[in-house]
Amino acid sequence: MWSAKKIVGTVFWDNRGVLLFETLQPGETINAARYCQTLDKLREAICRKRPGQLTNGVICNTTTLHPTQQERRKLKWEILPHPPHSPDIAPSDYHLFGPLKRELPGKRFDDDEELVDHVRKWLQNLDGSFFREGIYSMVRRWQKCVDRLGCYVEK
Repeated sequence: MWSAKKIVGTVFWDNRGVLLFETLQPGETINAARYCQTLDKLREAICRKRPGQLTNGVICNTTTLHPTQQERRKLKWEILPHPPHSPDIAPSDYHLFGPLKRELPGKRFDDDEELVDHVRKWLQNLDGSFFREGIYSMVRRWQKCVDRLGCYVEK
């Protein structure tokens, strides 16, 4: 059956691939407590998928939710400040969501779970070079943003 509601998903990835992909239950919202749970799941996923990587720390985009910042400090993850709503320097916005949007048109799903499974498989099938390029382009975009004193950078 077709669903008119949105499915809210969260994906964390690095230069080697997806670390964590999860969706919210219907009616569930992302608040500070829920996001802290997600960060704990992310830590577990990093330990499982990238053994030894947490010894070097993790760099995360910032959020304004105070309890979330406390959780990140507890995990000893560096907070990478960046302006809110900056699709030009947020890797998932400029590198991941575009290809995902091009993947979905014309596809029909019997229910929300089928859609989520399709997205999960799509993420799993992305080549490692896709993720490397996304991270490397983030570095270039950040440098352009710094060079332009924080002005908008599209490409």
